[in-house]
Amino acid sequence: MDEPSPEIQPKNGQTRIRPVLLTILCVLTLIGSGFNFVSSLIIASFYPTFIVLAESVAKSMNLPGMDVLLSTRPSFYLVTSLFYLMSATGAIQMWKLKKNGFHIYTIAQILLIIAPMYFMRLPIPNVADLLISGTFIFMYSLNLKYMS
Repeated sequence: MDEPSPEIQPKNGQTRIRPVLLTILCVLTLIGSGFNFVSSLIIASFYPTFIVLAESVAKSMNLPGMDVLLSTRPSFYLVTSLFYLMSATGAIQMWKLKKNGFHIYTIAQILLIIAPMYFMRLPIPNVADLLISGTFIFMYSLNLKYMS
């Protein structure tokens, strides 16, 4: 998957080509982080309405774990929206083949894993979040050699 993508980035008179894997990772991150940024910001902005809707869904569908979600403060959604924005910013930097984007992205992912534990008083992190974030961080790290 180290095949170059057609986009070329100039640097010091030389041309650098972004690998296909890095391009795919950045696109997936921008889609996921962008969607989560917008949704978290909307929930934080319209929190009272969100709580009413979530309570009605919880009652009608009898979903487990909704009590934890319903006890969350709007600040959680505001903070996570900032972390998702940070994650997207890191992906944009990596798209431009800048190594600092990897560090921004990694810090954002760690904070996104810790935030629910802090705001929702959870004893352990979400395993799915750990696996997905860890996988993306690992795959991005494979592309660090192409970044400056």
